Amino acid sequence: MSLIIAYIGKKGCVMASDKRRIGYFGNKEQLNALESELYSGKIKTDEEFKKKADEYGISIKLTEDATKITTVGNCVRGEVTTKKVFETYRKRIYGTTMGYQIVELSGSETVSREAGEKAIIVFGNKFAKQEAEKLINKKWKPSLSLKYMGDIFEEILTEISRKTPTIGNTFDVLIKQPKFNKSEAQRHLNISIDKDIKVLSKFRQKLQEDLIQKNKEIALADKIINKAQTVVDLDGNKIPSKETETETEVLNSKTQAFDGNWKQIAKPNETVFMFSDHNHVELGDKVVIQDEKLCLKKDKSNLKCDIILCSL
Repeated sequence: MSLIIAYIGKKGCVMASDKRRIGYFGNKEQLNALESELYSGKIKTDEEFKKKADEYGISIKLTEDATKITTVGNCVRGEVTTKKVFETYRKRIYGTTMGYQIVELSGSETVSREAGEKAIIVFGNKFAKQEAEKLINKKWKPSLSLKYMGDIFEEILTEISRKTPTIGNTFDVLIKQPKFNKSEAQRHLNISIDKDIKVLSKFRQKLQEDLIQKNKEIALADKIINKAQTVVDLDGNKIPSKETETETEVLNSKTQAFDGNWKQIAKPNETVFMFSDHNHVELGDKVVIQDEKLCLKKDKSNLKCDIILCSL
């Protein structure tokens, strides 16, 4: 869905991209049919795209907030992604003065890595790439300054955005022009790319850890006790305070306790603290959850606790 145009040469590197992001929701077969028409260039405008999506029963969301190019050290990086069911494939171009590398990644694992010295490189779908290459041949000249090249690339993106909704109408342009010869360029690229991929790996690891934690929270949330049942037996000494009474209670064999971060603080048959605004709590009283309220079974008087009670 992206279009990225990059010049790499002795003057430096200039890269331009659109910022469009397209979200889809619907039947996979219908989506494939819609994308086939979209990437062939048959669909010309956002209005046609939305109408055709409705015909296929696909919900779409168009936004202009994607960051497809960025700086990494003394390089500019452009990235296009393809998301599969279980993995994300990335194709990246890293460019600087007198050197570039094209890196393909599956997740954060490097699939291929290709190096070069000078080039104009275009990433995008087939239709957008063909249109970009025609316009580059027509408009670009090697004598242009990097600033003017960036302006030309932005003009090209604008023209193509009028022919296909795969390209948005807002753009980013970045320039880097350090003083490198070709060996210095590749050395800097190697260092910068290796660091960048490590950052990606750590980011993906963090996402996986967050997902595991979120799944754990969802699983535990389903076990939160909010229906009438006995959760603890009062089995300890009363510890009086000025305004409330603190009770030590033993969880029954089917109940566990967690703090607000879902860290287990008490297992079944272990002790927890609860607080009462009344002074008539006695040893042997049953504590229950009824109508989503923690209370004494005998008179329904409320209790308080700073824990989450869950069934096993």
